[in-house]
Order: sequence, then structure tokens, then C-alpha cells
Amino acid sequence: MVEIRFHGRGGQGTVVATIMLAKAFFRAGYQVQSFPVFGVERRGAPVEAYVRLDREKILTRTNVYTPHHVAVQDRTLLQNVDVTKGLKPGGWILINSHVLPHDVSPFRNFRLAFVDASSIALDHHLGSRTQPIVNTSMIGAFARILEMPPLDSIAEAIREEIASGAEENIAAARDAFDAVQLVGMISEAGK
Repeated sequence: MVEIRFHGRGGQGTVVATIMLAKAFFRAGYQVQSFPVFGVERRGAPVEAYVRLDREKILTRTNVYTPHHVAVQDRTLLQNVDVTKGLKPGGWILINSHVLPHDVSPFRNFRLAFVDASSIALDHHLGSRTQPIVNTSMIGAFARILEMPPLDSIAEAIREEIASGAEENIAAARDAFDAVQLVGMISEAGK
């Protein structure tokens, strides 16, 4: 079983990202679960959402406490949220950022990747300058990192979930797939 945790802010499409990713994995032959955990339900508040996938039937019905991988849709969350909490050593951390974080020491023993999902979303007119909707960019980048699910499955999940603007969102997912920077394992020294 593979468990993935998404961190975002209300209004960024964090929950919808996990739903679309779960649908894409389902199309690729996996059993899936997708569910959110809310604190304060308001725009801009921190949000967590999860995806669980396996080739076998999933009987687990708990929150995800020890994810294999993490996606961070808003890099400002790195200042206040321990995105590595419970993350299994060697897991991927995907960060929406145009550059690698200055201090990578909190990410030692994890694999790090980053993509400028905000710019990609804005290039495709997804959201506004102050509130880009980055969810489809992030799942496209995640598909590249994990080498699954196929981009065609991502595209079909987007078409199913997003009624208006599906093609722009698919283009954003494809651009992020191509643009994501894979840094890899951060060593003990933080380099």
C-alpha cells in the first residue's frame, strides 16, 4: 500500500487534487481511497488531504499517519507545518516552488522535488494572480516523480472532475510533468 499526504491552503484545490489523483490511479488499476482532514474551514487555512492506493482491496479506514510521499501546494506552509511528520525515510516531498528551499536540512533522508506550479497555473489562467489554482499542476508533477499513474489517466480524471476548463488543467498537468525538478535524496549534511 502507498499513502500520500497533500498539504495546501483552503481554496487551492488540495482536496480536489487528491480526488483526481485517486481517480487516475483507479483508472490505472489500483484500489484507492481519498479523504481530507480539515481544521478551520476557510480560504487560506491549512488543509490536509490523503490518497491511499494498493493493487489489493484496502481495508484500512484510518487517517494517514506515516505517508510514503508528501506534496506541499504552498511553500509558505513550510514555515509553520512539519510536512515531514511521519514521512517514511526515502519518501518524496514535492514542493510548489520556483527554487529549492534555502534550508534543506529539515528534508534530510527524504527525496526532494520542486515545481513552479503557481506559474504554470497562471500561464493557463487557472485561478488569479493572488490565488492560483495549482492542484492539476501538482498532480502532473507527482505523476512524473512516482512514474505513475500515466498522464492519460490524469487527463481523464481531470475531465471527469472539472466541468469547465478541463483542457487548460490538463495542459497545466502536462507542463508540470515536464517541468518538475527532481533533486533526489538529501543527505545527512543537508546537501
